[in-house]
Amino acid sequence: QVQLVESGGGLVQDGDSLRLSCAASGRTFSSSAMGWFRQAPGKEREFVAAITWNGGSTYYGDSVKGRFTISRDNAKNTVYLQMNSLKPEDTAVYYCAASKRAYYRDVGDMTYWGQGTQVTVSS
Repeated sequence: QVQLVESGGGLVQDGDSLRLSCAASGRTFSSSAMGWFRQAPGKEREFVAAITWNGGSTYYGDSVKGRFTISRDNAKNTVYLQMNSLKPEDTAVYYCAASKRAYYRDVGDMTYWGQGTQVTVSS
């Protein structure tokens, strides 16, 4: 069992940066791939980024490539999402998720989800 708690969301201006954190409890964190997803009002959930169990590989959605960076600290049971050059279209609730696998494949492998944190980017 893994419990996930996101933090770090807020209201920022176009072009600003934010860092989201996801604190995990449970003994399987360090062996699980982790991911960030987001959902804006009226839109489908969107893949943002993912990272393998050891941080060796990372994956990004096309809309955030070059602006967002995912990382993890297994000693702290925490995964991060550094978001730079934020745009109004990045406004969404951001969710952290843990995979049942060590390597990210797709959203279908995500077994545990956090409650989400709101990110709002004003123009």
